[in-house]
Amino acid sequence: MGLFSFVKEVGAKLLGIGDAKAATPPAPTPDSLAAALKSHNLVIDGLNIVVVGDKVTVSGTAASTEIAEKTVLALGNVIGVASVDNQITVAAPAPAAVFYTVQKGDTLWKIAEAHYGKGNGAKYTEIVKANTPPVKNPDLILPGWVLRIPPLG
Repeated sequence: MGLFSFVKEVGAKLLGIGDAKAATPPAPTPDSLAAALKSHNLVIDGLNIVVVGDKVTVSGTAASTEIAEKTVLALGNVIGVASVDNQITVAAPAPAAVFYTVQKGDTLWKIAEAHYGKGNGAKYTEIVKANTPPVKNPDLILPGWVLRIPPLG
């Protein structure tokens, strides 16, 4: 639980994901954010989303720590969201992952070696699995994205 910060200009637009649009995307609403979670198959029992400005507060019960963390990332990596206050309770808690903000020049290989140790760049696939969604193409990560770095099992 806690407050997670994101870069509100970086991430997926709820409408027109990926391609730049001339018009400013609409501000996220609780309904549009709930629909985004549903599209990613992220289920939170008793889901409640409150949006105040660029801050999102989310609560409910997740089946696992992984689902709760992916929910925070899915919400925070939407354009227009600057922070997510995670009030989700977890039915089956597990060790929390580390959150990392992608910097200019980063690659998933480089991030994996930084978190898992020199020579473990090939473990980037664990980072991709932990971040699907929002990472759909491992060759395309953007500065400002926040990634979930799971502990190695």
